[in-house]
Amino acid sequence: MNNRSGQETKKKILHVASKVFAEHGYAEANMRLISRSAGISVGGLYLYFKDKEELYLTLMNESLDYINRKTRETLEDIQDPKEAITSLIELNINYAKSNSERILLQGRELGLSFGLELKKKFFMERRRLIEEIIRDGIEKGVFRNCDPAKKANIIFSLLRGFVVSIIIDDATLFSAEECVDLVLNGLLK
Repeated sequence: MNNRSGQETKKKILHVASKVFAEHGYAEANMRLISRSAGISVGGLYLYFKDKEELYLTLMNESLDYINRKTRETLEDIQDPKEAITSLIELNINYAKSNSERILLQGRELGLSFGLELKKKFFMERRRLIEEIIRDGIEKGVFRNCDPAKKANIIFSLLRGFVVSIIIDDATLFSAEECVDLVLNGLLK
């Protein structure tokens, strides 16, 4: 097998595994089901991943890397901190609404400790990014003077809550614009 063919097979396995995990959950999904769905032998599957956990963690890592990369690309040319916060929130909400199966790969059914290091790294990166935007907004006089780290933690926690609500409750409960309005303007007149 050449390198390109191997990469295409791995990509196919990951795509199929994502759907199998989303449909069956981690507990019910198994390597045999994934290999059958991918059209390869179980032994062939084990050439790419040593076990179901490694496969799942690879999917989780790719999902978290994807949203971080997409966020960096989105914010790359934005100079206005208000527009940056707006874009960040909208991206997260819209991503959650259209990618619930990717988000489920963050290990919810497996408990908080599954993939904990990946999640910690992801969450730290998200909070740092929000903090940078807030700090920039304070320096530019767009945002009031505050503790950027504390505000970043609050905004990040709100975003996590928004995403969980979309996945668990209903994706139509609120819009990205409503979330942006709440974060930027609060509840005061």
